[in-house]
Amino acid sequence: MSADSSPLVGNPPTGYGTLTIETSIDPLSSSVSSVRLSGYCGSPWRVIGYHIVVWMMAGIPLLLFRWKPVWGVRLRLQPCNLARAETLVIEIRDKEDSSWQLYTVQVQTEAISEGSLELPPQAQVEDGRSQVAVGAVPERAWKDTAQLRRTEEAQRTLRYYLFQGRRYIWIETQQAFCQVSLLDHGRTCDDIHRSCTGLSLQDQTVRKTIYGPNMISVPVKSYFQLLVDEALNPYYGFQAFSIALWLADHYYWYALCIFLISAVSICLSIYKTRKQSQTLRDMVKLSVRVCVCRPGGEEEWVDSSELVPGDCLVLPQEGGPMPCDAALVAGECVVNESSLTGESVPVLKTALPEGPVPYFPETHRRHTLFCGTLILQARAFVGPHVLAVVTQTGFCTAKGGLVSSILHPRPINFKFYKHSMKFVAALSVLALLGTIYSIFILHRNRVPLNEIVIRALDLVTVVVPPALPAAMTVCTLYAQSRLRSQGIFCIHPPRINLGGKLRLVCFDKTGTLTEDGLDVMGVVPLKGQEFLPLVPEPRHLPMGPLLRALATCHTLSWLQDTPVGDPMDLKMVESTGWVLEEGPSADMELGTQVLAVMKPPLREPHLQGMEEPPVPVSILSRFPFSSALQRMSVVVAWPGAAQPEAYVKGSPELVAGLCNPETVPTSFAQMLQSYTATGYRVVALASKPLPIAPSLEAARQLTRDTVERELRLLGLLVMRNLLKPQTTPVIQALRRTCIRTVMVTGDNLQTAVTVAQSCGMVGPQERLVIIHATPPEQGQPASLELLPVESSAAKNGAKDPDQAASYTMEPDPRSSHLALSGSTFGVLLKHFPKLLPKVLVQGTVFARMAPEQKTELVCELQKLQYCVGMCGDGANDCGALKAADVGISLSQAEASVVSPFTSSVASIECVPMVIREGRCSLDTSFSVFKYMALYSLTQFISVLILYTVSARSQSRPRAGPQRGPPPCAGEPSRFGS
Repeated sequence: MSADSSPLVGNPPTGYGTLTIETSIDPLSSSVSSVRLSGYCGSPWRVIGYHIVVWMMAGIPLLLFRWKPVWGVRLRLQPCNLARAETLVIEIRDKEDSSWQLYTVQVQTEAISEGSLELPPQAQVEDGRSQVAVGAVPERAWKDTAQLRRTEEAQRTLRYYLFQGRRYIWIETQQAFCQVSLLDHGRTCDDIHRSCTGLSLQDQTVRKTIYGPNMISVPVKSYFQLLVDEALNPYYGFQAFSIALWLADHYYWYALCIFLISAVSICLSIYKTRKQSQTLRDMVKLSVRVCVCRPGGEEEWVDSSELVPGDCLVLPQEGGPMPCDAALVAGECVVNESSLTGESVPVLKTALPEGPVPYFPETHRRHTLFCGTLILQARAFVGPHVLAVVTQTGFCTAKGGLVSSILHPRPINFKFYKHSMKFVAALSVLALLGTIYSIFILHRNRVPLNEIVIRALDLVTVVVPPALPAAMTVCTLYAQSRLRSQGIFCIHPPRINLGGKLRLVCFDKTGTLTEDGLDVMGVVPLKGQEFLPLVPEPRHLPMGPLLRALATCHTLSWLQDTPVGDPMDLKMVESTGWVLEEGPSADMELGTQVLAVMKPPLREPHLQGMEEPPVPVSILSRFPFSSALQRMSVVVAWPGAAQPEAYVKGSPELVAGLCNPETVPTSFAQMLQSYTATGYRVVALASKPLPIAPSLEAARQLTRDTVERELRLLGLLVMRNLLKPQTTPVIQALRRTCIRTVMVTGDNLQTAVTVAQSCGMVGPQERLVIIHATPPEQGQPASLELLPVESSAAKNGAKDPDQAASYTMEPDPRSSHLALSGSTFGVLLKHFPKLLPKVLVQGTVFARMAPEQKTELVCELQKLQYCVGMCGDGANDCGALKAADVGISLSQAEASVVSPFTSSVASIECVPMVIREGRCSLDTSFSVFKYMALYSLTQFISVLILYTVSARSQSRPRAGPQRGPPPCAGEPSRFGS
């Protein structure tokens, strides 16, 4: 251990240190428990000793150091503190199996020009924040974050290292390395808006030195380099040793066969590796010309590789690929994010609202343009341009994190592989003992020295069969081929064997268990304190707030004469009959620039004679749907309106909580349950007049918090989502084989419970209980309630506390099931950590789960020693698919690369197929392993017996599991005297 193995000094800010994997965008970072960094520098005496050892051992240590670079570093260099380190050893410990992975990296230095690193553009001097480190930490700790070490030549130099594509720079004041993506950690939305003026050339040059080029480079090795890597692999090294030994023993034919098999295997491996690298490089390679703003209103066209955080992009109206992560600060964009999320529906991105709120890409996802996504259309509303401020570049972007996870996948934690390696190690020890014994016996029998060497070494190839790894790989390759023939593609073959160990499978609901599309069943209007009967055709509603809310509360947009947006929004607007209009013609309705105009249908019979004639409604501003907030809202106005109005649409429970209590009828919970209990999806709508806005421009500037409070409930939109026909048979088949099935969805809890009962996750005779947890508030500790599903709505009305308290969780998860929401899961995770494992053992339905909660759930289940599978359609499931032991994506989008398995058929029928092939491959691997191991041991013992009694084989004791035909293909090996 080095003299400075601790990466931090004192109590640093969150995510600040040598590696900061916990703060990376990689969802798998939760599997990492600790990271250690050790520094090493040159030592003349150690270098001399290193070369002497290598020379005396004929270069063999060089081969060992290639397999284990850390050994070479520790022999050649001496430990030192991180401030003087030239080489670093990174030790990463995995939570699941407590294993350590070791890496070595070189510390690099680069001269940096005398640029301004003091303040962000337009920042006040008293802020005291560094331009490259606007942080929500004590400012005195960041004032000189970018202070750079001065060399003897009095130049400013930057010390950094690259690890898995990401750059980590040395911070002198903290005596630690920091990931460059954290230098801007804590910047607020106001900070980003102040960056609209752009960076000067000098600042841009300095930042490029610090952040590096905006490139996601995938290394593609030459065929010669790949050949060297394969040839120096320990497995092929042992085979080369065996072939040389057999040739010396005049055993030519078998040596030739093994050589040809190995050569073909190496060539195929090299071709496949290079082809995969080239495919990935071509997939992520992106170099475009972009327009950036410069101070003074100037614009400049630069290559996308020149971009740095803080640059302000001018986005073209015709769209194009996004070369970096950026926050949209002016205008709107329609974006295709299928390459990252698997979501095939275009997403509308709106301008980031101003305010002192810290900016986070996931929190402000609806205002963030991610690298690798495709901008389909950009529209400017305030000003002539659509502007976006660069926030991350290179491997620090969302696309970079995805590529990094592909290039550096998490090691498979599979006991079979570990036990296999241990058994091979035991065979090696046995071979060593047998070799020593054979040397003794042969020497006693006065066998010539050269014959002793050959016979003793030959015994090693008998005990440790060189063909064992290849034979086991063949089993997996056949399974992969059979899966491909069934439309299931695997990019990581070792995961196939894990499929045979699955004991729990998580399923997304919408698009996975149920059909993709939603159909409008009708609208339930609210009049006073009473719900009116269901109106099957929303277009027949009288003109009023409810109809206007249905027509305007959406994020639809036109793209080449085709409306694009959320499928639910498309169905909702289609049911009203209203028409979307955008562009200059939309601005004519109110005489000012608006986002869009919704026009009612013309000459509808039901509209004739109405007191309030239908008029077009203009959308002034909108706050897109947020998974965290579970709602969206719009601000609208129309000719003749006394004041603008706001309409809100979202989760019924959440929207009702934002409404004035007197507008929510007492029968709300009962009405909601009557629809959700039968599997329908329910969305609540509410409105609010905006007298506080004296003008349309003022209404446009209102914040989301101002708009989404003190609302008036308007009614409920009821939609239906049917089960796929394959869902129920597959779920029942999995349960019959004692494989747990779990639903993880972002939908309503009651709807999810109904779907779970309909598809057979919860049997008709099994008990289902809903857990409701409340976080600490007003001095009260966190509380937990267990309610039978029949009275789950009681918390909105009269609740029987005795009944809730009397239920106890049963140890057998097959006889009872638990259902909980994402908020309850968060409370359990934070305030009831000891109870969480018991809940997870019986949890079957997890609803209202955010994407990061799905990932956390998978990781928590893995901690309980479950081999977890995850099946999703790619939308919001990428993190969970990647974290699972076996992730199966039903998406054909580029995002399927995050999942080991991808099904070409959007049906969960692929899950039993993967499990069957996994079990078949695993069983075959066990059989091959046992056969070859037992055959080797049998031959080993036979040879030693012959040596002992001074017997000689009729054709020398060369037969073994790796030589000659197997017993089923010819005669068994014969020994004679």
